[in-house]
Formats: sequence, C-alpha cells, structure tokens
Amino acid sequence: MPIPYESTGRTSQKSRTRQALIDATRELLTEGQTPRVEDSAAHSGISRTTAYRYFPNQRALLLAAQPRLQPDTLLDETAPAEPRARLAAFMVAFTHYNLSYEPQLRSALRLSLDDPAEEDRPLLRRGRAIGWIEDALAPLAATHPGVDRPELAVAIRSATGIESLVWLLDIAGRTREQAAATVHRTALALLDAAMNESA
Repeated sequence: MPIPYESTGRTSQKSRTRQALIDATRELLTEGQTPRVEDSAAHSGISRTTAYRYFPNQRALLLAAQPRLQPDTLLDETAPAEPRARLAAFMVAFTHYNLSYEPQLRSALRLSLDDPAEEDRPLLRRGRAIGWIEDALAPLAATHPGVDRPELAVAIRSATGIESLVWLLDIAGRTREQAAATVHRTALALLDAAMNESA
C-alpha cells in the first residue's frame, strides 16, 4: 500500500502545506467558487505540481475541505429535557451549523451526487446529523415511548438539512432568517404530529 506523500520526509512542513491548500479551498468556497486543485494552489501561493502531490483531483480536495466540526451532539448538558423545547434548541444549533458551513456543505452536496459506491463518502452521506437529531429526541423514550425515534429523526433531517436550506434560499428566495424559521417550524410540526399520533 503506497504511503501518502505528506507522511514521508519533512512531515511538519508538509502538514502546513496541506492545511494551506485546505484553507484556500474553504476561502474560495466561501466566495461561491468550486475550486479545482490548481485554483487552490494559486490562491495559497503553492505550485500546481506540489498541490497535486497532496490532492490528486478536485474531489479529494473538496472532501478535505468539509466542515471540521463533527461532534457527537449539538446540545450540551444545559439543553432542556422537555421534548419540544429540546428539539427547538437543537434546531437553533443545527441551523447555525448548516449556515456557518454553508459553502462547504454545498460542496459536499455536489459530491454526494457522485458515484454512490465511492469509499470516501462525503459528509452528507455519513448520516452524522441523524445521530444528532436522535440525541435531541432522546426524552421521547420516557414521555412518548410509542414514537419511532429513528424514523422521526430521518423525517426531520430530510426536511431541515442543508438541502432544504439551499432550496429555500436559492429557489424560494427566502432570507437566511426566513429559511431558518421555516425549518424550525417544520421540525416542530413533525415532532407534534409524531407525539399526537403516539398519544
């Protein structure tokens, strides 16, 4: 198995060079571009030849530029225990996450449309947000044990993730504040429907 270029020789310098390329990519994504390896190389002042040693293609570069923040939960110990209040708190954090990392997540969304057999799956195809939502729905185990929490988490994710925000912003022409309010209402409506059905 070949050893990655940055794992040999002057590893500290190579790590800095790799990070400079990733930072340049994130900056270009924030400006609305979908940079190629040579674009990020030019933006960071690194030679094209050197850049391709780290990232052999655009896909590898864009995958490396995905959000750094991937915690196990978006809620802390001060989060409410009441299901509706807890989900509302989660949606504030989730929407903030999506809008903060919007350029990178848009890039991940484009990558997610590629070959589904790819081993290096983009962030959006790893299902991390489903776990975050299930964590937010945890109190339902005690208050509404009849609710299928995994199924509800999938429903909420499908209606409130970056895909929904992109549609609201780009197609529906909503502002970020309006889009955030819409996905918040949608999440709570799905929760209310599930709790009513369970009751």
